[in-house]
Amino acid sequence: MSMKASVGEKGAVLLGNHVACDSFDENKPLRVVTHAHYDHMIGLLQSLKKCEAVVMTPATKDLIDVLKGPLFLMAGNVKTLAYGEALTHKRDKLTLHRSDHILGAAQVLVEDAEGTRILYTSDFRLPGTPIIEADVLVIEATYGNSARVRPFEKVVENVLVSLVEQGLKEGPVYVFGYYGKLQEVMEILHKAKVKAPLIVPEKVFQVSKICEKHGMRFGKFLLSSGEEAQLMMEKREPYVAFYHMGSRRYVGKDDFRLCVSGWEFNSPCRKIAENERLIALSDHSDFRGLLHYVRESKPKLVITDNYRVGDAKTLAREIEKRLNIPAKALPV
Repeated sequence: MSMKASVGEKGAVLLGNHVACDSFDENKPLRVVTHAHYDHMIGLLQSLKKCEAVVMTPATKDLIDVLKGPLFLMAGNVKTLAYGEALTHKRDKLTLHRSDHILGAAQVLVEDAEGTRILYTSDFRLPGTPIIEADVLVIEATYGNSARVRPFEKVVENVLVSLVEQGLKEGPVYVFGYYGKLQEVMEILHKAKVKAPLIVPEKVFQVSKICEKHGMRFGKFLLSSGEEAQLMMEKREPYVAFYHMGSRRYVGKDDFRLCVSGWEFNSPCRKIAENERLIALSDHSDFRGLLHYVRESKPKLVITDNYRVGDAKTLAREIEKRLNIPAKALPV
């Protein structure tokens, strides 16, 4: 079992004989991109140039086309796989399975010639992610520490909606977050029938258009550089603006602001400035969710991803202690 999966020094999650996920590995002919977050697109240009195929879901391809420009993926052979669709390479069968994280996110299952099921969860959250049984499981460890538990998961959306509605009574509301998370907030407000117009800059607009194409619903949103949006912004009418976390220092300084972050475990909302609140909306499973996944997946061996941000060593220890399943954090 032990060598059927690993995590390399440069962050490649290696499954079976032929597959590297989320980073480049010169010895693996297939590269999978599990989703369009930057820590899962490491060495992508190298993979495009050197690998036989770079595999991803159609939604992930569309998002990368927006984030990296439409020519970027043309540097190599990109193969899009729908969830559940199989790709066979020299007796190893590869399938992608749904993950509730950002649009297009996927878990990766490799079944080798001996019938061993090798699975990489990549980033996920429960209960929206199907749990897949595996012999060898590679799992994310973002919140792999027993202190990282969110008892209030269910109320976060309601708190978010009521804060936005309160803020709109005074004027514009600015929401800061990462691609994927911003669109999730837009969808939450749309479902809650929040009436104010949504205003977004170019990149957020393009990402949102892709999300719409793949079934997400936001109602009407306006490009911030457009005439209608410009007029509203000048008059400081009530609207909700969505900006990437990187713009937080530059826009909406005098307005009511919300930052959306997963790194908050004590309450659904925390005041971080007079006009700013942090909302604990996460797209990762908390510690209990990670253990639940491992338990239900019934693996004989677990590898925790120690390359990306998180608590992989602690998670591996806790899996061994609580579930009695051999586990190790890689790379060491």
